[in-house]
Amino acid sequence: MAAETGQPAKASSSIGAQYIAAAAVWGASFLFIKVAVEGLSPAQVVLGRLAGGALLLALIMTVTRRRWPTGTRTWLHLFAMGILMCVAPFLLFSWAAQHLPSGVSSIFNATTPIATMIIALAVLPEERLTRIKTAAMIIAAGGIVLVLGPWRLLADLQDANLLAQWACLGATTCYGLGFTYTRRFFRAHTYDATTVAAGQIGAGALVIAALAPVIGRDPVDLSPAIVISIILLGAVGTGIAYVWYTNVINAWGATLASTVTYLTPIGGVILGMLVLQEQIRWNEIVGGVIVVLGVLVSQGRLRVRPPTPHNDLP
Repeated sequence: MAAETGQPAKASSSIGAQYIAAAAVWGASFLFIKVAVEGLSPAQVVLGRLAGGALLLALIMTVTRRRWPTGTRTWLHLFAMGILMCVAPFLLFSWAAQHLPSGVSSIFNATTPIATMIIALAVLPEERLTRIKTAAMIIAAGGIVLVLGPWRLLADLQDANLLAQWACLGATTCYGLGFTYTRRFFRAHTYDATTVAAGQIGAGALVIAALAPVIGRDPVDLSPAIVISIILLGAVGTGIAYVWYTNVINAWGATLASTVTYLTPIGGVILGMLVLQEQIRWNEIVGGVIVVLGVLVSQGRLRVRPPTPHNDLP
């Protein structure tokens, strides 16, 4: 990579470390959520997460002397992004964590690029449905069905697992809407990624702070593990990791940096099994792999070459 980008080997190594660290933190986020919902309601988890991330990013904005976005229209867009990319999906994943293993939630998170692609095809006029994208959607849909495990439908309906799985898909749909919204309305703006993140996370923190007295009035039962999980989830998972990811985008470009999505389910599943002794079913692992294959196909990173014609004449 250093040879391709012209960066010194040491700088390239640092960027690679930040890439792996971001993937590890975001994979671990589902573990932190699972621990946090043991003593907090989903709304309280989201409030802690967004408040921690907003405070850290506000500190970064101050230290780096960045200017905050201005204008009513800009802030309306930031609030919309904060709801679509923070408040709604965080609430859905936190609620699902009460019923699903953290590893399964991380597998569902891998459907985000496919959800983004489907929504972009419907909303953005420049997006076109190609044979590759069609194949990708079919592959990913098969993976999602396999993860859902329709043969367990009756059991899942009884223990709320099915609804929790749909909540995870609803969360990734929110991410898809949010990414498409960002691309549609922030394309002409000159704000850097850290400034946009600080704005949208700060806006999201204000929204959940307003909602928490209504939907987050459950009793709080804190433990050291829960407090540590919220701190890591907010400051690290919603703050520092985004700074790492921004550095990766600046160094490698958005396309290569986006492959971090493929690594987060690995960390999520492994941590869930090691720390929480979660049992992951075979269909969830295989379905997750199929979803990732669909993502790879959609981005042109996995190509099946047609067989070369052979001359069978003697």
